[in-house]
Amino acid sequence: MGLTSNKVLALAVAAAVLLFVATVWLWPRLARRGARAVAGRVGLLLATQLSLFAAVGLAANNSFLFYGSWADLFGQQQDMGVVVDHAEGTHLRVVGKRKPEGVPGGARPATSGQIHKVVVSGERSGIDSPAYVYLPPEYFRAEHRDRTFPAAVVLTGYPGTAENLLKGLKYPSTAFEQARDGRTQPLILVMLRPTVAPPRDTECVDVPGGPRTETFFAEDLPKAVSETYRVGSQPRNWGIIGNSTGGYCALKIALHHPDRFSAGVGLSAYYKAAEDPTTGDLFHGDDRERKRADLLWSLDHLPQGRSSFLVTTSRQGEGNLKGTQAFVGKVKAPARVSSIVLDSGGHNFNTWRREIPPALEWLGGRLSPS
Repeated sequence: MGLTSNKVLALAVAAAVLLFVATVWLWPRLARRGARAVAGRVGLLLATQLSLFAAVGLAANNSFLFYGSWADLFGQQQDMGVVVDHAEGTHLRVVGKRKPEGVPGGARPATSGQIHKVVVSGERSGIDSPAYVYLPPEYFRAEHRDRTFPAAVVLTGYPGTAENLLKGLKYPSTAFEQARDGRTQPLILVMLRPTVAPPRDTECVDVPGGPRTETFFAEDLPKAVSETYRVGSQPRNWGIIGNSTGGYCALKIALHHPDRFSAGVGLSAYYKAAEDPTTGDLFHGDDRERKRADLLWSLDHLPQGRSSFLVTTSRQGEGNLKGTQAFVGKVKAPARVSSIVLDSGGHNFNTWRREIPPALEWLGGRLSPS
């Protein structure tokens, strides 16, 4: 049974309850003096505390998906390595296919869509990164075989795993339901984490002498996807969305590259690149690049393109309310900005699941399939 299985959680809760009952029941018998009685009391208390800790930890992980598997929890690699042939140029290789979770209609791609596990190799950035590509059912239907589709890059927070976007935040099933119900057009989703040079958090910056993360997301990734799938290469064909660090990256890429992306969505985003032990030295003394990574500075000092932005926050529970209000106030034509402001909501999956459906509907309304 997997780490995120409901059966594992149910067993952990049952074990905690049984040990609690056993402690209450056996405590009078262990109240005597003596090494065996003391050892029994210590053992019961320790076992009960550990079982409670495990149950609470599993419940929290099922809600927020900090870890996607036992191997992830214990820092072990589960999947076999994938051999990637590094031909010249940017390219994408499909290494696995599966049905999206939570989508009805059986396993036929023309009914439920399909998830491709891929490896993207960037010529300009020199970065290789795994990702998941969600293809809607319309992509596989005969009547749409000549149709192109709009695409959205979807980013996790840091450190995050791309699996969080499939399971915890349910992007494919949400996109499926919204297209089925006519609330948005069918979208291709390209899902990955912003940490393309793990374990370093590069904040979607081209680090001097280091990972060229911005180049990977702004140039290599859309090029590879457009060359592999029926997605156009114009800005109107592309959007980008993310939460937390991924939200900052989404806004940054859309703001600085309106020639590549016409829309960017920041869920619980912050507006200035973090600089801490996880990032290392991102700018190597280049003050101009440090300022450029501050989105509020960029809005004030750099030309604004025709990109559309959606930012989210809450009046209680988020720390980005003032920054979000400042961002909204600084966006000027020809750029456009929209916002979602919840009355309350913390920096967590529960909040983002409330924002993703309207965000995808907004995004679909600003992208064109051709």
